[in-house]
Amino acid sequence: MNPAALLAALGRPALALLAAIGRLTLFVTDTLSHLFRPPFYLRELRDALISVGYFSLPVVGLTAFFTGGALALQIYSGGARFNAEAVVPQIVAIGMVRELGPVLAGLMIAARVTSSIAAEIATMKVTEQIDALVTLSTNPMKYLTLPRVLAATIAGPILVGIADIIGIFGGYTVATGRLGFNTAAYLQNTVDFIQFTDITSSLVKGAVFGFIAAMMGCYYGMNSGRGAQGVGRATKLSVVAAAVMILAANYMLTGLFFTS
Repeated sequence: MNPAALLAALGRPALALLAAIGRLTLFVTDTLSHLFRPPFYLRELRDALISVGYFSLPVVGLTAFFTGGALALQIYSGGARFNAEAVVPQIVAIGMVRELGPVLAGLMIAARVTSSIAAEIATMKVTEQIDALVTLSTNPMKYLTLPRVLAATIAGPILVGIADIIGIFGGYTVATGRLGFNTAAYLQNTVDFIQFTDITSSLVKGAVFGFIAAMMGCYYGMNSGRGAQGVGRATKLSVVAAAVMILAANYMLTGLFFTS
């Protein structure tokens, strides 16, 4: 392969990536530009809050509970090798609040909400309902995208806070019911070890992850192809993109909060 062909082969993916980043940036900017401009579709925001927040509680809660319980078992088993079984309450608390609670809640939102949003908006595009909104002088970005993004950004910290509490409770249940920990001592160690920065970072992560999840669903839904295949492809890509971006954002936020 000659040098020109090699450079072309390397340049095409790089240019495609930059173009995709540019399109996403413009989409995000367009969405946020409608934040303070009327009209405001409060009914759509309310419905989105119920869909994103309330109906996500069961899956988020169950995931956090069993993860907290499994984390307690793993820490106890690992700590037994160094006679450090007593650190179970502290490590469960900091592990759930700093990392596992936000990440698990974010991934569950991506699995449930991002796919739902992408499929719904993509279907509306295929059936020309979005074109009908434009005909009725209704901005699709303001009517469809902004309420869902706002709802996920608001509900994200709430879901993460609940996931943190339920995850710690799962660890508490296993530690006191199976591992023989004292109830009062376990709760006291948990309270004493968690700092305000841990809680703040957890809630900020929840807001960012909710924003990413909803934005990816709206972006891929609005840019889906035609037909059932286009809807399926948009749904799949939205979940993959949301999950990857949530994990990347988690790394950056962790470095921001906990690196001196």
